[in-house]
Amino acid sequence: MPEGHTIHRLAEDHRELFAGRPVRASSPQGKFSDSAALIDGRELTSAEAHGKHLFLGFGATGWVHIHLGLFGKLGFGDAPAPPPTATVRLRLANPRAYADLRGPTTCALITDGEKAAIHERLGPDPLRAADDGEGAWERISRSRTSVAALLMDQKVIAGVGNVYRAEVLFRHGIDPYRAGRDLTRSEWDAIWSDLVTLMREGVRANRIDTVRPDHLPEAMGRPPRVDDHGGEVYVYRRAAQPCHICGTEIRTADLAARNLFWCPECQRR
Repeated sequence: MPEGHTIHRLAEDHRELFAGRPVRASSPQGKFSDSAALIDGRELTSAEAHGKHLFLGFGATGWVHIHLGLFGKLGFGDAPAPPPTATVRLRLANPRAYADLRGPTTCALITDGEKAAIHERLGPDPLRAADDGEGAWERISRSRTSVAALLMDQKVIAGVGNVYRAEVLFRHGIDPYRAGRDLTRSEWDAIWSDLVTLMREGVRANRIDTVRPDHLPEAMGRPPRVDDHGGEVYVYRRAAQPCHICGTEIRTADLAARNLFWCPECQRR
């Protein structure tokens, strides 16, 4: 599932390619046909993200709410657009570019009130300028749930996924099984600040990199990471490999239905 930086990047791409211009909208798959007809020819007035939710605004007509889920894909291309495949849920096009949405968990035309309700149930997002970590801290500091599970709870903090969860805990030497209420305020402030920095860089580079300069391949004389997810990381999907810092074997376990990765030496209880 894409993490929050990807959704914010998609919002930026929509603003750059489509905002302020009328768009042609269609649903070759047919599942979004009625709503596509309502926004066809309308101007895209805004595009924003909150966590893993993308919102495309069409003025008084409403918002297209998109959640990619595990299998959704949203790709862009230059005009003229080729004939769409039957799997395209929504195509937006103008004389400059097109965007095809396939396989999302959610693609719905919603009202301002419905959009507000989605924001209300989500936690603060490190990539939203108006958000800070205070609301998340209020919940985390009272919780007996592990910090690793709390970081993945979108009601606590929005946009953090499995990669950022594993990496930020490693970067701050925090055992993923420590209860949220056992974190200190300074530890949480450092985690939040780090997430803001890392995720902003993720938007810029369109990939996740979490390794500090001293631990990059060229600095350590090690081969670069080869992984479909791209980016240099400390522990994510590095189970049974040596830690870049201490050489201890990276561990993995199931936590909250996702694979957790950590170094038992660098992240001691």
